[in-house]
Amino acid sequence: MIILKSRDEIEKMRASNRIVAHVMALLREQVRPGVTTAELDRLAEREIVARGGQPAFKGYRGFRHTLCISVNEVVVHGIPGDRVLCEGDIVGIDCGVLHDGFYGDHAWTFPVGKVSENARRLLANGERSLYAGIAKATAENRLYDISEAVQVEAEQEGFSIVRDYVGHGIGKSLHEEPQVPNYGKAGTGMKLRAGMVLAIEPMINEGTQETEVLTDGWTVVTKDRKLSVHFEHSVAITEHGPDILSKL
Repeated sequence: MIILKSRDEIEKMRASNRIVAHVMALLREQVRPGVTTAELDRLAEREIVARGGQPAFKGYRGFRHTLCISVNEVVVHGIPGDRVLCEGDIVGIDCGVLHDGFYGDHAWTFPVGKVSENARRLLANGERSLYAGIAKATAENRLYDISEAVQVEAEQEGFSIVRDYVGHGIGKSLHEEPQVPNYGKAGTGMKLRAGMVLAIEPMINEGTQETEVLTDGWTVVTKDRKLSVHFEHSVAITEHGPDILSKL
């Protein structure tokens, strides 16, 4: 069931996403060689609580941390721990917040120091692919207009779209209908309506689109162990176009 949000509810979601955006801005400054993923996780939890929110991921289906932190070949759902970030790594950080009954969700992949040219290209492509999808999140468009826009942007540079994991609706639940694939045929899928809020989140791989889950039951990696990036914004569809709630 698709749950449309009122203007007041969208403003509450903006407040949740604003906390996420502030946390992500803080983390961006802390991503550097020598820092551990656990340190980033602790910093994020302190900041979320200080701003009156609750970490959305902590306790979700047994997950024990505030952030999902995915380094290099990790696609999504990486577990924070004692891993030390090194020069040349890329690190995807996914953060969710519950505030006043509504969820915010936002992810970004950052370079750690100076990265390779291919990593730089992949990072830039991931960001462009996200915004290409967001541009199609307008009332009266179709769901897969978003999907095709992401796919075309990613694949025209020779990268691949992850198909095992997709974006989603968001609101009073962290994951709501509809699912938002990052691949598809424009002009198909359900008609988009004002009041829908979608977490649009391209996951793009340097090599194969195929993934596998490690024995911890959470960490998703590229099957060929090449690089992956993850970018996500929570976006409200309005009469005036897409409204990015998770952007400062």
